Amino acid sequence: MTDELYELMRCSPSTRRFTDEPVPREVIERVLDNARFAPSGGNRQGWRVIVVTDADTRLRLRELYAQPWAAYTERTGMRALLDNADQRGVPDGRLRMMRGADEYAHTFDRVPVHLLICVALDALAIVDRGLDRPSIVAGASIYPFVQNILLGLRAEGLGASFTTLLTPAEPQVRELLGIPDGIGLAGHISVGYRADPWPKKLSRRPVSEFAFAERWGESFTGAPAAPAGS
Repeated sequence: MTDELYELMRCSPSTRRFTDEPVPREVIERVLDNARFAPSGGNRQGWRVIVVTDADTRLRLRELYAQPWAAYTERTGMRALLDNADQRGVPDGRLRMMRGADEYAHTFDRVPVHLLICVALDALAIVDRGLDRPSIVAGASIYPFVQNILLGLRAEGLGASFTTLLTPAEPQVRELLGIPDGIGLAGHISVGYRADPWPKKLSRRPVSEFAFAERWGESFTGAPAAPAGS
């Protein structure tokens, strides 16, 4: 069981290309039934999920995604790289990732199931609101639930893509889906059967680059630690 869990954790990539095969409703229900055991602050379980399969609603969600996606690609320089005919010097893996994400942004309405992840705002304990930086910990009461969903979908053989880029369009999404006041949009998951083979392994930074022993910069694994400012 441990090995199976770790295998799922090591091979659950974002899926950008899906087939049009329908996803059985009972599979989504089974995933949500298990994901609900995620931890949350005060066990408030503030998550709410809207399961969208209607084609017209999916199209409208993709249209609402378009502006935040355009802003994101401009801000990060991704659009300039994609539009540049000379892409020498850009690693192949990065180019594939960018092209896949851009294709997804313009076609994700074709994915058969969309999960709109919402949260009751009064269930969030924003204990870092007084710090001179953006709040981080408010998501602790919702994103473990999201990760449980992603792992559950992977266990069911389903691909998924989780994004928060739809959240800037929360007012329009609220109107589209009848979301009441006091409920916030935390993210969006596209769900379907993967069009491409599952990768045998993913590339991630080693533990030596992000884990420290006792204090920042001290090696935890015995390998050289990441630079202190990283």
